Amino acid sequence: MVSLLALQDQTVSVLCAPSEVPDGGFGNAVPMVMRGNCTFYEKVRLAQINGARGLLVVSKERLVPPAGNRSQYEEIDIPVALLSYADMLDIGRSFGHSAKVAMYAPGEPVLDYNMVIIFVMAVGTVAVGGYWAGSRDVKKRYMKHKRDDGAEKHEDETVDVTPVMIGVFVVMCCSMLVLLYYFYDQLVYAIIGIFCLAASIGLYSCLSPFVRRFPLGKCRFPNNNWPYFHKRPQVRMLLLAAFCVAVSLVWGLFRNEDQWAWILQDALGIAFCLYMLKTIRLPTFKGCTLLLLVLFVYDVFFVFITPYLTKTGESIMVEVAAGPTDSSTREKLPMVLKVPRLNFSPLALCDRPFSLLGFGDILVPGLLVAYCHRFDIQVQSSRVYFVACTIGYGIGLLVTFAALAWMQKGQPALLYLVPCTLLTSLLVALWRQELAMFWTGSGFAKELPHPPLVISPVSCPAPPKGGSSPASHPEADGETATSAAPPREPASTHLGSEEPQASFLEMEEEGEEKEQTEAGEPQPDQPPAQRPQEEQPSSPQDDVLGQTSPPAKHSQSG
Repeated sequence: MVSLLALQDQTVSVLCAPSEVPDGGFGNAVPMVMRGNCTFYEKVRLAQINGARGLLVVSKERLVPPAGNRSQYEEIDIPVALLSYADMLDIGRSFGHSAKVAMYAPGEPVLDYNMVIIFVMAVGTVAVGGYWAGSRDVKKRYMKHKRDDGAEKHEDETVDVTPVMIGVFVVMCCSMLVLLYYFYDQLVYAIIGIFCLAASIGLYSCLSPFVRRFPLGKCRFPNNNWPYFHKRPQVRMLLLAAFCVAVSLVWGLFRNEDQWAWILQDALGIAFCLYMLKTIRLPTFKGCTLLLLVLFVYDVFFVFITPYLTKTGESIMVEVAAGPTDSSTREKLPMVLKVPRLNFSPLALCDRPFSLLGFGDILVPGLLVAYCHRFDIQVQSSRVYFVACTIGYGIGLLVTFAALAWMQKGQPALLYLVPCTLLTSLLVALWRQELAMFWTGSGFAKELPHPPLVISPVSCPAPPKGGSSPASHPEADGETATSAAPPREPASTHLGSEEPQASFLEMEEEGEEKEQTEAGEPQPDQPPAQRPQEEQPSSPQDDVLGQTSPPAKHSQSG
């Protein structure tokens, strides 16, 4: 049996001070007050002390479920709910001053179907990003060995992470998180702007290999002295850059549209993660272990330890990721994948709740997955490290979801992802007896040597007794070339069992080389033309070696 309680119209006050309480208190009624000037906790605590059986807060702004710090919930015994200003006026017109109210708290499901979507996006991003990063690194090294002058493109340089860089990165993360905790409303817009810029760059990096395959828009920008444009980019690439910037701007302008903006944010976030996985490289498993363990401690500290250090008893990490409850801007940080709850809930009528997964929970294990793929190609292991590490990441994510459902509070995902990925990779290395190679990277962090030059054996006839030089008899040249074995091709150095095969990477390399050719830039494969030189008399040895360069020096007996 639902009990109806009298509704008191106290909308002339916001109920933030004892002076706003009517004489005699609320007398087992449910007061209706305006929103603002203080937190929900302060309003409901004042109402409870003065005899209220519940509290309705009228809001002229967007409705959100009332929330506070977990430590404050134990002090409150009455329900509190939000009511829109339009609904308050409608209640007054329909029921007048004799309105009664019944309040209840709807139940929330432990797990939601949106976890499946988050799982697919996270594991897919780690798998695709790790595969792309590893294959692209090997492809660049292979292409470098094919160039005569050893030149290498510098447009898409990768960044090798060092221990010093890891230390600086962790200090910056800690500092930024603390600053966001204390100055959230001032810094949140700067983070949103940085995300728009980084996401547009990431989207351009992901789409450019496909756009280069289109046969349209190959004409180039005219000659000029403008920054960037002096390289005469293709029209299609300029249009792609404009499109990527436009997509980021659309999200930035409509980021609070809960019905559809989350789809755009997730797409931009995935593109950003793929770009970062392609650009940042961990050269050794030792570096991977150092980075993951340091961030493991960082994540656990700011989720589980900081509640004992803050006045509110709330985790700094959870407070910043979800947005402070007392924030005046009501903005959320965009550095997360977010999917709305798919199960029906009465709370969805007020505010659409989302499930979140931070970018760090994708990027940090993804760097290890990329390292495993590069090592797979080097040791010809049929990608066993890559597959095992990706499966380990998926298992760690499932454990994270289980812990979230069990504890019913925010979890440090790296607490489960780091052990699952590190231990899986380590066990594979032990099983294959390659731990030493896997730990140090076996030297592929360094520049690989050029392929060795193998020269076929030469069978030169002895010079005639007359002492004439072989060069003075042209017919001898032909005889020598005929009798000699055909020259063998130099042995090539491969990083795997076969030439790296990655259609996505080949699209990128071929597109860049075609652009340089059309722009009139000299290719690394094509050295500049040399001035003609006087012909030198040939020798049988020259004829046999053909075009092998540089000619090896031989000491032969007569």
